[in-house]
Amino acid sequence: MQKITAAITAVGGYVPEYKLTNKILETMVDTTDEWILTRTGISERRILNTPGLGASDMAVPAIQEILTKKQLEPTDIDVIICATVTPDMVFPATANVIADKLGATNAWGFDLAAACSGFLYALNVGASLIETNRYKRVLVVGVDKMSSIIDYTDRATCIIFGDGAGAVLLEPNHDGLGIQDSILKSNGEGRHYLHMKAGGSVKPASIDTVTAKEHFVYQDGKTVFKYAVAGMADVSYELLQRNNLTGDDIQWLVPHQANMRIITATAERMGLPMEKVMLNIEKYGNTTAATLPLCLWDWEQKLNKGDKLVLAAFGGGFTWGATLLHWGY
Repeated sequence: MQKITAAITAVGGYVPEYKLTNKILETMVDTTDEWILTRTGISERRILNTPGLGASDMAVPAIQEILTKKQLEPTDIDVIICATVTPDMVFPATANVIADKLGATNAWGFDLAAACSGFLYALNVGASLIETNRYKRVLVVGVDKMSSIIDYTDRATCIIFGDGAGAVLLEPNHDGLGIQDSILKSNGEGRHYLHMKAGGSVKPASIDTVTAKEHFVYQDGKTVFKYAVAGMADVSYELLQRNNLTGDDIQWLVPHQANMRIITATAERMGLPMEKVMLNIEKYGNTTAATLPLCLWDWEQKLNKGDKLVLAAFGGGFTWGATLLHWGY
């Protein structure tokens, strides 16, 4: 029997209209446009500022773009996997809400929480479902409304994050295209350096937790940076070695858009020039689970069938990993 691989056959994306620029942030916290740009590479980020809208409201238009491109009905979708740490609600899963809003009545689905590595993890889970030959069309969406958990008086975090959604469709491939290999890792000790203190079962929401601002992202920036540089760069290099590849064999690096210095370090470790690196950090910032699919969305027109891509991410948890794929169309 011919081997089945899971190939990306379409991408879609969505970012809110409102742009929170560095100049606007200068009026909110003690920072400057130059300081933010030189340390992160970010000029602006998109914010979903319409009251009553959440993650699902960004995921749905990203997926609808895919359905239009592929001339599919929502009922043609088998599975929806939603990578997010900012779900519409604690439960039900945002994937279920997305399915309802789309009219994907034949799909089952679930949420996957791995912070900035969420899309990469979800992509590999979706690929596994395709490879069983039990499912033909799996939607993987990375979406986060980070503005909902950011303290805009904390200059250490408010300059970094933005809102957005990106999605891909996975379908079976018999020509050797699609996902080839992955190395995924985690280290729970990272929870001390990047987390949200309250809102879970250990520390449920209360008047005290709200007053203490414990429902916002906390990040020990220097420690996270150190782990991220080593983790993302090393795992990407390890993936190349394991597949007998060098930077010359790779057409594109698709890195998590957290910080330009981390991205540059990863490219250098792989032996890749920056011309082969997908970047949109300047205009979107760190959209957490959405960064990788938003890169694919922005750069789709430059991709050719058979191109070798490495997707790499590092996130809270800590979670990190890299995936090698051959572009499917």
